Amino acid sequence: MTAEARQPVIEMKGITKIYPNGVVANKDVDFSVRPGEIHAVMGENGAGKSTLMKMLFGLEKIDKGQIFFKGNPVTIAKPSDAIGLKIGMVHQEFMLVPSLTVAENMMLREEPVKGIFIDRAKAVDETVKISEKYHLPIDPHARIIDLPVGMKQRVEILKALYRGAEILILDEPTAVLTPQETEELFRQLIILKENGHTVIFISHKIREVKQICDRITILKNGLSMGVYDVKDITEADISRLMVGREVKMKLDKNEAHPKNVVLQADHLCYGYGEGKLKVKDVNFTVRSGEIVGIAGVEGNGQRELLEMITGLRKIQRGQVYISGMDVSKMSIQQIRDKAKMGYIPQDRLLFGVAAEATIKENLLANRLSHSEFSKAGVMKEKNLTKKAKELIQEFRIKCGGEKQTVNMLSGGNIQKVVVARELSTQRSLIVIDQPSRGIDVGATKFIHEKIFELRDADAAILVSSADLAEIMELSDSLFVMYEGEIVAYFKSLEGVTEEQLGEYMLGINRQTPEEIKEAYYEQ
Repeated sequence: MTAEARQPVIEMKGITKIYPNGVVANKDVDFSVRPGEIHAVMGENGAGKSTLMKMLFGLEKIDKGQIFFKGNPVTIAKPSDAIGLKIGMVHQEFMLVPSLTVAENMMLREEPVKGIFIDRAKAVDETVKISEKYHLPIDPHARIIDLPVGMKQRVEILKALYRGAEILILDEPTAVLTPQETEELFRQLIILKENGHTVIFISHKIREVKQICDRITILKNGLSMGVYDVKDITEADISRLMVGREVKMKLDKNEAHPKNVVLQADHLCYGYGEGKLKVKDVNFTVRSGEIVGIAGVEGNGQRELLEMITGLRKIQRGQVYISGMDVSKMSIQQIRDKAKMGYIPQDRLLFGVAAEATIKENLLANRLSHSEFSKAGVMKEKNLTKKAKELIQEFRIKCGGEKQTVNMLSGGNIQKVVVARELSTQRSLIVIDQPSRGIDVGATKFIHEKIFELRDADAAILVSSADLAEIMELSDSLFVMYEGEIVAYFKSLEGVTEEQLGEYMLGINRQTPEEIKEAYYEQ
């Protein structure tokens, strides 16, 4: 490697960020990335990696320290400053307008014009040119809402490249991809690397980082734990540096002993009047003492299905029974209280927490009527505070105390608040959508252990995850959804590979209705 190639294209020196509530996100962090490398940033939730990258992209203000671009000091106060330095960022939550086409999203705020009108033909032409240049084919006329997740991500990458990005920050890019889509993304990143682009890869997935990255910067408690060549560090070493202790990567799981049917979904449909059904005649059961998994690429009806079961979405056709009760027309509150259902939603900010409320208020929102915490409408603040502190400690929520507002937490710690509230109360049925989205390896294993404990205590658990490794580890039995239908059912996952499931998830393969029935009714 030449001296020029070794010279960092980006250097961040002595970076410190302290939020108004006193939380230290980063303290004297040094970070650098070389041209033409794929560099991972790893760390526990709250370690400061997202904040560090947000400062690099101008989404957060630096309190102390300096950024250098090709050896020269620069100020990045807003995203346009970063874009001007040819830095682009692809967020975990895509910043696309679903109703617009690929070409329209590509050119958003930079539309070519012809006279006083937008030149739509040129927008299409420019989209085709940039996709051909980087060997990332995409239909410029396709609407974003109709694209699979992998293609949406491709649009985000192309948007950044169209705006001249030579340095790409990717935030958890494989979180919602199938193995096949992940392999395709990695091929794309290698092509970009070969063309001289630099990639900063934020991830919790150690195995993927080992596969694709050249170097790793590990953060813990806002501090840098060092920079390592991928070839010189083991997966176990990465885990230990991230969480400060050895992490058991494979959990012991007792054999399931399913008993009575707790959840019964009969002929559920959703999406009438929207062109095509999002959920098409779905039938399944979940029994006490078992975990039933739903595998599928996001956007294939899983979210709508879970929201119908939990009362967040009106059932257009079919029935849902919990512990023998027809809950199809019950309110969310009635389903939670009468049917004893817990729910961990995919969108934790929209449905999981009250962002402006305190951690204590969020943790205990579902038990304020309990005699332990209130009498005649008067809250027992001492008991509430004690319980909140216990849950913060038990679920390892990194915060400044129970009085801190939830919106000051990292995404992973917000998830822990939701998980702590829902998994610490006695429930007959627990519905979980993306349990470990945005959560580090240590927290993920802890949450999985809690889920297994509840199953072994005879809870019925329904889990949906786009992370195949996770859904296969958690599930006793599993079904796959594609375009709103159940296309495969596995009573046991023994001998089933991630690649096989990926084929069902992408619609490449499917079981016949007879095969699904035969497998299902073996139980």
